[in-house]
Amino acid sequence: MATRDEDEGSIKEKLVATKERWAREGRLLTGTRGDPARDRLPPGQRQVRDWPVLDLGVQPNVPRERWRLDVLGAVENPVSWNLATLEAAPQVEMVSDIHCVTAWSRYDNRWQGVSAAHLLAVVRPKPEATHILFHSYDGYTTNVSLADFAADDVLLAHSWDGAPLTREHGGPVRVVIPKRYFWKSPKWIRQIDIRAGDKPGYWEVRGYHNEADPWAEERYG
Repeated sequence: MATRDEDEGSIKEKLVATKERWAREGRLLTGTRGDPARDRLPPGQRQVRDWPVLDLGVQPNVPRERWRLDVLGAVENPVSWNLATLEAAPQVEMVSDIHCVTAWSRYDNRWQGVSAAHLLAVVRPKPEATHILFHSYDGYTTNVSLADFAADDVLLAHSWDGAPLTREHGGPVRVVIPKRYFWKSPKWIRQIDIRAGDKPGYWEVRGYHNEADPWAEERYG
C-alpha cells in the first residue's frame, strides 16, 4: 500500500509533468497583447467568482506561532520576523485582482498585511541589489525583480477579506504581486533573499516566463 508521502509525491510529479507539457505546447496562448490601462482582463483569461486552489500537491501546515520570515542577502539590515512582529508593523489594506497562468482571474480581492515598501525600508537593500528569490515552506521558489517587489500595490498578506489567510491559500502569510501572474505571489512564505543578480525559481526553470506580465501574455519563456 502506498504511503501518504508516496501519494503526495505522485501527485506532484503528475502536476509538474502536465505544467511542463503546457509550457512546451504554449497552452492557452492567444498571441494578443492587452493594455492594463484599458483592459481589466488580460488576454486569454476568464473571470471566476470562486478562488481555485493550486499548489504542488502539498499544503504545509505552519502554525501561526511557529511561522518565521527571514529577509536576508544584499541588505544592510537582515531581519527575522515572527507573526507578532509582522502584525506590529504598519498595516495596509489593498484591493487587487488575481491573474493565474491557468487562465482564470478573480477580481477585487481585499488583502490585509504589510507593504513590501515598508519591509524594504526596514532591511535597506544595498546598491547592488536587483532581484529577489522567494522561498516557501513547501520548497517552492520564484523570482522577481526588486523593482517589481517594490511596487506600491505589493504586500505580505496575512488576511483576505477580513479573515486570516487559510492554509490552502497560503496562510499564515503569502506574497501578493498583482501585476504578475499569480505563481509569482508565493504562498507560505519563509524567506526573501534579496540578490545582486537574478536566479530563476521552480516554474521558471521548467519553461515558465521569467517576467510573467499577464497583459503581455508572458506565460512561458
